[in-house]
Amino acid sequence: MRAVAFTLLVFGLLWDSVRAENTISSLREAAVAWEGELPCGKWDCDCAFNHQRGCCCATTELQQAEDQIYTRMMDLSVSMSQLGDSLLELLGGMRVAFTASMSSRINCLGPFTRNMPIPYDVITLNHGNAYNPVLGLFTAPCAGLYSFSFSVYSKLSLTGGRMYYKVQLMRNGEVVTSIWEDNREDSEDSSSQTVLLSLQQGGQVYVELLSGRQLCGNIEGLNTFSGSLIHPTLTSH
Repeated sequence: MRAVAFTLLVFGLLWDSVRAENTISSLREAAVAWEGELPCGKWDCDCAFNHQRGCCCATTELQQAEDQIYTRMMDLSVSMSQLGDSLLELLGGMRVAFTASMSSRINCLGPFTRNMPIPYDVITLNHGNAYNPVLGLFTAPCAGLYSFSFSVYSKLSLTGGRMYYKVQLMRNGEVVTSIWEDNREDSEDSSSQTVLLSLQQGGQVYVELLSGRQLCGNIEGLNTFSGSLIHPTLTSH
């Protein structure tokens, strides 16, 4: 993005320079081609465009036109430079990233009678404060492309018990992807998922445990949820 911004800025300055030079060239050609009568007898265009006043009746007007074009070109150059700096500051200064895990104090989560957001309450990173540990909810501070990852770990306390869980990543209330296990062969299991999601400003992402399922034997740092902004995107109005 920085390279694109600087490239646009350079092209803008070059285009303004070309337009200004074309305007001055057109004025010079028009002066030379003039066939009407002049009080001073001739157009002295070399004089007019070398900033020497008084040598020709058109010098003052042409000098004023050149000065106006130059001033306008400089104003545009400054404005584009300021715009480029603001854009780079915005893109470079926007940091959105979080990592959270489920506390080891929770030995078993579930089962519940309805789907329940998982409370990842141990926060190790929360740049931009977009993650709410109370709700287990991430809210996008700006439109953009985001990366999200979540890992699931569960361990049965009794041999021969049923490993039965399903965890799913939600975007604005809709399922994006899920991790599940349902068997009596494993006493310990773990898995993870990573996805890229486009979000509008205010979009929400969270991880939930399905009703009737449970996660047990939680060890701190193994049930995690994390995300980060890859790059912001422009929104159309």
